[in-house]
Amino acid sequence: MKFSMAFEAQMADTSRESEQRTFFEAVEQSVYAEKMGLDCIWAVEHHALTQYSHMSSPESFLAFVAGKTDRIRIGHGVICLPPAMNHPVKVAERVATLDILSRGRLNFGIGKGGTQQEAGTFGYDLEELQPMIDEAMYLIPKIMVEDEIEHDGKYIKIPRRAIHPKPYQDPHPPMFMAATREESLRVAAQRGLGGMILGFSTPEETARLNKVYREAFATRDPKDQVGYFPNEYLAVGCPIIVSTDREKAVRIGLRGQRFFGQAIHHWYGAGPKPDVDDVTIDEHRQAVDAAKQATIAYLHEAQIPITAAATDMYNTEHAYGTPEDAIAHIERLEAAGADEILMLMQMGTVPHEAIMETLTHLGETIIPYFREKQRRAAAA
Repeated sequence: MKFSMAFEAQMADTSRESEQRTFFEAVEQSVYAEKMGLDCIWAVEHHALTQYSHMSSPESFLAFVAGKTDRIRIGHGVICLPPAMNHPVKVAERVATLDILSRGRLNFGIGKGGTQQEAGTFGYDLEELQPMIDEAMYLIPKIMVEDEIEHDGKYIKIPRRAIHPKPYQDPHPPMFMAATREESLRVAAQRGLGGMILGFSTPEETARLNKVYREAFATRDPKDQVGYFPNEYLAVGCPIIVSTDREKAVRIGLRGQRFFGQAIHHWYGAGPKPDVDDVTIDEHRQAVDAAKQATIAYLHEAQIPITAAATDMYNTEHAYGTPEDAIAHIERLEAAGADEILMLMQMGTVPHEAIMETLTHLGETIIPYFREKQRRAAAA
């Protein structure tokens, strides 16, 4: 099982000074993550989502991290594929270039973005994007591999051209697809793509989704394959804050999770901007439950189906606590079928020091525990 961390460039204070500090700290955390034995650094792509995510140019962030590291993989989690956001030719060129410069350390995730706020920034209606995304995702690996490309699609037109460069990994980096709903995870599997469950799912929900993914992958039609090879792999989101002081870790984690949930639901039109008050653990839990009930009421009113994906960020049982607490929770995700624990620490109110302390515990205790466990299993 692999361990990685994801960056949203999320922040409570959106001043220029705070914004710059957030990026500098993310780079420091990434470099330290490599030292502590993590396997991958993922960066999202979002646009115009104040506070929730200022990671609008993940290719620049990942290139900078790649230049400061030697071993750790770097991942687009994910590149948004509406053509006006990221034209397929530019995606193929950027991915190949970064793969070369990182000497084959790149993972390549694809998606469409999650809100009308983002889609509208580029002149799109979110509900009309999926056919464009489908056309682009099949096209990009062909651009990366074929000597010349020519495409006359409904949404994308490319005259015959040779596109350079070609990736370091042959034929191209492994491909993933973001999945926040059961149906999108099933589509990822049917198309032979790695799945990325980017959320706050419980181990029980993860086990259910893992079953959906594995069954769909096993019965997929090879003609539906995106890219030149299948990638059966499930990366599962895991909010985590670790300290020898359990109460401190749980309080910081829950406070960050509240901010995360409030920030994204604000952009879905379901609530005000997030608050950043720090209170007791019980008060944080009560506030999270109240926010869940408000979200359910909003979904009812908007006639939107209430699914686990819509409410999972209000699940408060995560890897918050001591190293032993984190190990126990991660073991449940491991048993649920996760191939990679995609850890979320950089939630708006979480201080840099708490992330660095969490990484220290991961490197000194948590990851070695699982590596030794895997070594014993392999030897048995």
